[in-house]
Amino acid sequence: MNIPITSFPRIIIIGGGFAGIALAKKLSKQEVQVVLLDKNNYHNFQPLLYQVSTGGLEPDSIAYPIRKVLKDFPNFHFRLADVTEVDTKSNTVITDIGNLKFDYLVVASGSKTNYFGNTDVEKYSMAMKTIPQSLNLRSLILENFEDALLTSDLNERNALMNFVIVGGGPTGVELAGALAEIKKGILPKDYPDLDTRSVQINVIQSSDCILKGMSAKASQKAEDFLEKLGVHVWKNIRVTNYDGKTVTTNTDLTFEAATVVWAAGVKGAIIKGLDAKEFVTRGNRLLVNEFNQVKGYTHIFAIGDIACVENNDFPNGLPMMAQPAIQQGKQLGNNMLLLIEGKPMKPFVYKDKGAMATIGRNKAVVDLPKFKFQGAFAWYVWMFVHLFFLIGFRNRMVVFINWVYNYVRFDREARLIIRPFKKKRKV
Repeated sequence: MNIPITSFPRIIIIGGGFAGIALAKKLSKQEVQVVLLDKNNYHNFQPLLYQVSTGGLEPDSIAYPIRKVLKDFPNFHFRLADVTEVDTKSNTVITDIGNLKFDYLVVASGSKTNYFGNTDVEKYSMAMKTIPQSLNLRSLILENFEDALLTSDLNERNALMNFVIVGGGPTGVELAGALAEIKKGILPKDYPDLDTRSVQINVIQSSDCILKGMSAKASQKAEDFLEKLGVHVWKNIRVTNYDGKTVTTNTDLTFEAATVVWAAGVKGAIIKGLDAKEFVTRGNRLLVNEFNQVKGYTHIFAIGDIACVENNDFPNGLPMMAQPAIQQGKQLGNNMLLLIEGKPMKPFVYKDKGAMATIGRNKAVVDLPKFKFQGAFAWYVWMFVHLFFLIGFRNRMVVFINWVYNYVRFDREARLIIRPFKKKRKV
């Protein structure tokens, strides 16, 4: 990998997400050698992926080059690499571009879509965890409307204009709200020769409420917002299969849909070598202690979505969101310096700063530790928070200008089929 030999301890970070970037920043000016490995050369702001999928933003406005984030810091090295294995016996990371030894290893590999073993759903539905996946979804949505113009089969046309979103968490709710706004304000203008009133947007949730991690009031208000936008919310229904055409459930209810988005859950992106049963716990996550050390190791750590910190407040681990990841990254940076100096580390304590979700124009729900509110003010708060956490001044300005333009013109300029996407269909 052409990493220079140094007398400083070498810390390898796997993953350039919220956790990995926060840790690298914390260590960047210290007397350690930091090597960050990621299969992408950019940091991806996942909370806004749904806006890329629905044409509200271009992907380069929510991505930022990892090298640019830490370009002025000494002893920092980035390599574009896909990590395939960790050899814990020889303290070596094995990648597609070569192997590298470490003194300390931090796994921040994040999460991936969890299909719960359903191979048909994995094959035929759409995920939305990465920028390429979001661009694929954007192309598919637009291509389906183009195909709907061409078919004379009414059932096929309805299926092409039918959207099923599996999962009523923030991702599913925000995507449904965006699609509802497209149906209302854009489709009638773009496709005047289609009866866009036939467009159906369905959210299927296996539990008795959407936004399950938020307050009951936020959940109910979000459902009210969706229903006012014309979204059908189906609760206490579990999707059992999707064959590329028909969505089947554990009830008699079925859906004929050409676009199914799977937002029903995620799991840790485990790396070979750390996949033994004694390391892995609920949600395919690495079990760590209060110092984020992987069980059984003092020099291997895990932070972010991949790490499961169990305590009385979060018996199933911390939520797989940006805030826990950022806080873990910052805290671990301090702890690693203490560890190197031979001083006792401080246990990680998560400070819950709340949760929020937007359901479209002037509609959002916000749960803060001491306040809970919904509606237009919550929407402005949601926008401010997301702008604040975007990396890069240019990205903040581009996103802000896009949002202002979209708000004033009720338009989404990025509805472009840059690269066609052909969805797999069952033969």
